Amino acid sequence: MYYAYILESLSRPGERYIGSTSDLKSRLREHNAGLSAHTAKFHPWRIGFYAAFDNEPKARAFERYLKTGSGREFARRHF
Repeated sequence: MYYAYILESLSRPGERYIGSTSDLKSRLREHNAGLSAHTAKFHPWRIGFYAAFDNEPKARAFERYLKTGSGREFARRHF
């Protein structure tokens, strides 16, 4: 399985990160350990939303959508 996900910062409410991965638990541990330059300053994180897909291209496409203006608004309203 492949996942598109939205993380929410526990140290800075309102701060979100959107990504995709094939191992969601491991990726969350990496974000919380400060191993990602983009998320290190706002850790710890929690998973706010994730969607599972049967292939990587679908997960990456949904991740790209969530990073657009309309995708961010969609996520804000629904998640």
